[in-house]
Amino acid sequence: MNLIVGVAPFILFTLLSRLSVDLALWVAFAAAFVVTIRDFVESPSLRLLDAGSFLLFAILALGRGFLDPNLSLAVVRFIASISLLLLLGLPLAFKRPFSVDYARLDPREAGWPPALFLKVNYLVSGAWTAAFAIMALADGAVAFDAQLPLYASIAASVVVLAAVVNFTLRYPAHAAKKASPGGQK
Repeated sequence: MNLIVGVAPFILFTLLSRLSVDLALWVAFAAAFVVTIRDFVESPSLRLLDAGSFLLFAILALGRGFLDPNLSLAVVRFIASISLLLLLGLPLAFKRPFSVDYARLDPREAGWPPALFLKVNYLVSGAWTAAFAIMALADGAVAFDAQLPLYASIAASVVVLAAVVNFTLRYPAHAAKKASPGGQK
């Protein structure tokens, strides 16, 4: 799915954040800029996740760089994960799964029956929302309790991201195969 490209800035941020919070923020900001501009050039509209990631990482990179350089990695990670949780969870609560904008670009998924298309997108969007909820909880625990180790939050994020990326890449094909005539029941 094109969705993985949309979350690439956060994935890069998560993977690089242990090396350097500034490096992670600026790379995520640059990646979000590239994704947003690339998509905007292809069609003159912005997807929620692309625009939200661009604004989030711009604010975090510029804010930490120029306003509060002492902002801890734990707090930056919490702000990023809770912001993306809200960005993806609110549309889902209003029955507008964010993944629909990406799935429509995939010719295999765009041709599915509407019920299957919506079911798959609700589940994929729900999986990402749940993943960001888990990461926000882990990051929040570390940000607000200095006794907890940061590596536990980072490890939780990596495991959750790996699981949700795997689900995103595999589930749509599985659902389509299962729904097709002669598919698994």
